Amino acid sequence: MKRILEDIRTKSFSQIYVLYGKEDYLRKQYRDRLVEALLDGGDSMNYTCARGKNYDLAGLIDLAETMPFLAERRIIVLEDTGILKSGGEELAGYLSEPCPTTVWVLVDSDCDKRSKLFKAADKFGRCVEFAAQDEATLKKWVLGLIKKENKKISANTLNQLLERTGGDMTTIRLELEKLFCYTMDRDCITMEDVEAVCPPRITGRIFDMVDAIGARDRTKALDLYNDLQFLREPPTRILYLIGRHFNLLLQTKELRSRGLDGRAMATQLGVPGFAVSKYVRQAGAYSTEQLKKALQGCIEADEAIKKGRTTDKFSVEMLIMELTA
Repeated sequence: MKRILEDIRTKSFSQIYVLYGKEDYLRKQYRDRLVEALLDGGDSMNYTCARGKNYDLAGLIDLAETMPFLAERRIIVLEDTGILKSGGEELAGYLSEPCPTTVWVLVDSDCDKRSKLFKAADKFGRCVEFAAQDEATLKKWVLGLIKKENKKISANTLNQLLERTGGDMTTIRLELEKLFCYTMDRDCITMEDVEAVCPPRITGRIFDMVDAIGARDRTKALDLYNDLQFLREPPTRILYLIGRHFNLLLQTKELRSRGLDGRAMATQLGVPGFAVSKYVRQAGAYSTEQLKKALQGCIEADEAIKKGRTTDKFSVEMLIMELTA
């Protein structure tokens, strides 16, 4: 990212930029900043953007050979085309002797670093990965946005916000905008504000469902299941998330017994650090045998669906009934 900012600052641009990675918010933000700098205040006459799978690469290469009209350069953007994942040999070949007045910007979430296109782009231009941000970076970013609005938030409330939004920066930004409007006449964002404005993610509802299952509260567990279906979550996805959750609890129990601290557990589990305490608390409510039994129940429910012995909706209901028996 610093390399792109340096190019923008010095106005010294490469022939091709590859912006890839799972963090959609940063990817698009740097795409916009780069394109704006490349246009350098000019109009969009020399700017072409192709999105999606249906694009004419041969036509774009022909366009790239065309001199820009009353401008220093032509900009061609390929976004979400999949060219970084598969194909791209034609463009890779072209990049060995590209037109010096055309800059290519390739933007996608997935990328095959072994492909000829990526290797060519890495050789002749800049390849920048926008990975999911870690907990510390997200908190620093959120606190910066809150400070700009002259507001404050406690550490616990910030954790609650991130639990509800997850690590996706686009989602966090949208939820913050809602909170800023909701607390317009106040300088402090409270836990009650977050609970009132930011809906819990599906994983949060799965947490609540597993809590209800652990407490043998069948009614609450089934109510939460019905809520998820009302939100149009497919029963098969709910089943997958229940199974994944019990698997994480089993791993948490094992890591806890080995004496790992919260940070090490977060790394091993692949979950945010602020969520570890909830996994530890919940794992403590189950024995190892209960967790293994729950996982086996998920496997059997999935098998029953795939073999057509029962419907997906009924299979998950029966699983919840068994786990709360």
